[in-house]
Amino acid sequence: MSAGASQTGSSPVASGRPRRRVSFWLFWFWLVVLLALLLNYLRFDLSAYAMLMRFADGQAGGPLLRLETHDVTAEDMQVAGLNGTFPARLYVPVGVAHPRGMVAVHGIHHLGMDEPRLVAFARAIAATGLAVLTPQVDSLADYHVDAASIATIGKSAAWLDARLGQGPVTVTGISFAGGLSLLAATNPSYASHMRALVLMGAYDDLSRVSRFLATGQQELPDGRVEPHPAHDYGASVFVYSHLGQFFPAAELPTAHEALRDWLWEEPEKAKPVMEKLSPQARATMDALLSRRIDEVRPEILNAIQLDKAELSAISPSGNLARLDVPVYILHGSADNIIPPAESLWLAKDVPQSEVRDVLITGAFSHVDPAKHPPLLEELQLVQFVGDVLRAAN
Repeated sequence: MSAGASQTGSSPVASGRPRRRVSFWLFWFWLVVLLALLLNYLRFDLSAYAMLMRFADGQAGGPLLRLETHDVTAEDMQVAGLNGTFPARLYVPVGVAHPRGMVAVHGIHHLGMDEPRLVAFARAIAATGLAVLTPQVDSLADYHVDAASIATIGKSAAWLDARLGQGPVTVTGISFAGGLSLLAATNPSYASHMRALVLMGAYDDLSRVSRFLATGQQELPDGRVEPHPAHDYGASVFVYSHLGQFFPAAELPTAHEALRDWLWEEPEKAKPVMEKLSPQARATMDALLSRRIDEVRPEILNAIQLDKAELSAISPSGNLARLDVPVYILHGSADNIIPPAESLWLAKDVPQSEVRDVLITGAFSHVDPAKHPPLLEELQLVQFVGDVLRAAN
C-alpha cells in the first residue's frame, strides 16, 4: 500500500518536467518570433533615417548608410502617354532582384525631372531598394497646373507597374503635383496601378492657394483666417499662367518671355525684354519683378474669381468621391508656397477610410528636409517615411 502511494505521488513531478521544458522552449520560440517581427518593422525606420540622411546630403556616409542603402543606377527613357511619348528617368537599386516601384512627380520648376532636389530625392528613395520613375511633366515645367498632367502621372504609374511586374506602385506627388496625383488616382484605370499616394506639400483647392499667394493669409478648415507669409514667387507663377488677364493680347509674347526669364532666375535677360512693353504693361511687370505684389493684388484676386471654375476642375476639393487609394500627407509647417492649411483641408476632403498618416512638421520645408530640426520632429518625420516605405514594400 505504501509502495503504491509512493509511486502515485511521484507522477506529477515526473510529468511536470516535460511540461516545463515545453513551456521554456515555447517562450524562447515566441520571443525570437516577436524580435524578428520587431526588427522587420524597425528596418523600415532605419531605412527611412538613412534615406533622409542621403536626401539631405548626397555625400553622406557611415556604417548605417552602408548597411541600409544600395548603389543606384539611372537610365533615361520614353514612356507612352496619351499623345505620343514623354521623357522619364528610372532609378534602380543595384543588387535588388525584384524591386517594388515608386513614381516621383516634380512640382513647378523649369528643370522638371532634372531639378536637383528631385534627383536627390529619387536617388535617396531608390537607395532604400525601390525602383523610382521620375516623369517629365511639361506643363509643370512651364509653370502651369493643368489637366493634361493628370494623364502623364497616371500613365507613369501604369508603365512602371508593367515594367517591374511587382504589382501596383506608390506615387509621390511633390508640391503642385500632389493635387494632380490625387486627381489621377480618382480614375479607375490609373488607380489600379497605384499602391499608395504620398503628398508632399500638396494643394487641395487652387483658388484658395492662389488667394494665399496674393494676400499672405491662409484659410483653415475651421473657418479661421490667419497670417502666413507667402513667397512672392508664387504670385508671379499665377500671373504667368494667366497672362491674358494681366496684359493686352498684342503684348503677351513679350510679357511671357520677360516673366519666364525672371522665373527661371535669369533677371539679366528679363529686364531688357521688359523694356519692350508699353508703359502700363511695363509697370505691371516691374511690380512683379520687384516683388511689389501689393500693387497687383486686386488684379490677381479678380483673375482668381474669373477663373474659379477652371481652378476648381483641377483641384482635389470636391473631386475625390471615387478615390480608393491609401494616402499619406506630409507638409512643412513653414511652407510659403502652398500653406500647411492645405494639408488640413486634404485630411478632411480625402475619404477618411483612405487617410493613413498626416504630418505637418517643422522638420520639413516645402519640398525637402529642414536643417537641424528639433529631435521630436525629426523622429516623427522618420516614422512617417518609415510608414511610407512599409506601404511601398
